[in-house]
Amino acid sequence: MKSILLGTAALALTAGVALADTVRLGTEGAYPPYNFINDKGEVDGFERELGDELCKRASLNCEWVTNDWDSIIPNLTSGNYDAIIAGMSITAEREEVVDFTQGYTPPSPSAYAAMSADVDLAGGIIAAQTATIQANHVVDTGATLVEYPTPDETIAAVVSGEADAVLADKDFLEPQVEGSDLMFVGDDVPLGGGIGMAFRESDDELRGKFDAAITSMKEDGSLNALITKWEVGGTW
Repeated sequence: MKSILLGTAALALTAGVALADTVRLGTEGAYPPYNFINDKGEVDGFERELGDELCKRASLNCEWVTNDWDSIIPNLTSGNYDAIIAGMSITAEREEVVDFTQGYTPPSPSAYAAMSADVDLAGGIIAAQTATIQANHVVDTGATLVEYPTPDETIAAVVSGEADAVLADKDFLEPQVEGSDLMFVGDDVPLGGGIGMAFRESDDELRGKFDAAITSMKEDGSLNALITKWEVGGTW
């Protein structure tokens, strides 16, 4: 009986350790090529492959959780998951609420896309996804901002005529423009400080593990290879 009890206790301890090492990664699942839901209903894309590799290097068991973009930071801070890996640009405003790893992609340009070349970017109606650096930039330009919960809705607004143009990450817009009536207009707009993982401010140890894993991927060239494969941003 004693040996059975000891075995049960050891099993419980092992289970506790395993549970502590399970990290929930929050993503949007609606922002290709960074993250999207594939035909199997699974999270896919650049960040799925990156996140799985980072977890492997950090010796962590990870599971993926999807969350709408407009509540992705509040649901991190409330404990619904442990990290955000969702094409999130590092900004001073966000750093007041969460802590970021170093960037896993360099800053990449944003761009405008429209249905005609003579669109008025300064005085027109510009679509952007809610709570993004692009939405903030549109406000700063003085144009009229219309916000949408998902990136696909921003594209649909331009196609339907609800908005004159959309401002988004250029690497998101490129496949949308290719083979469609959409076109790039105006100059590229450099915004943000690159894309990183976000953590609760109390989770320095966990953030440090992922930060070290990102460093190792930069040093051995595997991060650049992944960036090139998925055609996101620029290489390091």
